[in-house]
Amino acid sequence: MNLENKRILITGSDGFIGSHLVERFLEQKCKVKAFVFYNSFNNWGWLDYISKENKKLKNLEIVTGDIRDSALVRNAIKNVDIICHLAALIGIPYSYTNPDSYIETNVKGTFNVIQAAKEFNTKKVIITSTSETYGSAKYVPIDENHPYQAQSPYSASKIAADQISLSFYYSFNTPISIIRPFNTYGPRQSARAIIPTIITQILKKNEKIELGNLYATRDFTYVLDVCDAFIKMSQTDNIDGEIINIGSSKEISILDLVEKIKKLTNSNLKVISTAERKRPEKSEVNRLCAENKKALNLLDWKPTYSLSEGLKFTIDWFNNVKNLNQYKLIYNL
Repeated sequence: MNLENKRILITGSDGFIGSHLVERFLEQKCKVKAFVFYNSFNNWGWLDYISKENKKLKNLEIVTGDIRDSALVRNAIKNVDIICHLAALIGIPYSYTNPDSYIETNVKGTFNVIQAAKEFNTKKVIITSTSETYGSAKYVPIDENHPYQAQSPYSASKIAADQISLSFYYSFNTPISIIRPFNTYGPRQSARAIIPTIITQILKKNEKIELGNLYATRDFTYVLDVCDAFIKMSQTDNIDGEIINIGSSKEISILDLVEKIKKLTNSNLKVISTAERKRPEKSEVNRLCAENKKALNLLDWKPTYSLSEGLKFTIDWFNNVKNLNQYKLIYNL
């Protein structure tokens, strides 16, 4: 599918991946409708940091609202060609304390999107999943046939959202596909994620680096590579009903990751593991590593940024005082 002049709705546009994705679709000469979470401060999240001098912004429309509001979602989806649904609650620790909000946002919010897409015969709907749906790996690399394990309320809500989405594909032929990124990182990411947590503690000159489980492994993909996967899924025909992993097929332990970041930032801070930052024992996902052959075969996608390259770009962004000041040096649920 040629994307030029296509009308794209991106939910969760105010967030980390969503804001980068808005920029990428604008570069593709699309007309982007950015759905952001309403607040009384008229704050558009990270979209506020997109350059006002960018001439492509004439193709950007902001819609403020709540993904849980079915009437508002329905109105936003009218007359769009492609939906990239990213709006979600994603903090795993917070899902332990407020699971009901995860069901309302992640499950009901996704239902609102796909129900409207069905009604308006939207040409393509891309639902954003997560590697957390797999839980701790039963085998590696993890392919798309790996069983689901709901090891947190967050994971359970995303499994439910994925399954209700696929049910619309099977039941009504709604053109839905699921993108399943492993651990995305890069500029603008929340400090609830591990890489910004490490970097901000170093750059804000904390006395030590406080983390949770140091021995779990993760598969990290730079945000621009993940955005490229969304673009390719939008362009690719005949992937309705498919689930596609997006990852590097390389895993690294949190301890090795922090040592890598310390080396890049010339830090000698001591690393400690605290109980506060650990998940409940049975909820911990100990190992994640993606099988990405399906992405290569169907999308001609593979990551272009190495972990070292992506970390350098991310550290440089956080080194900007204006950016670093957006972050509080507290433990984020």
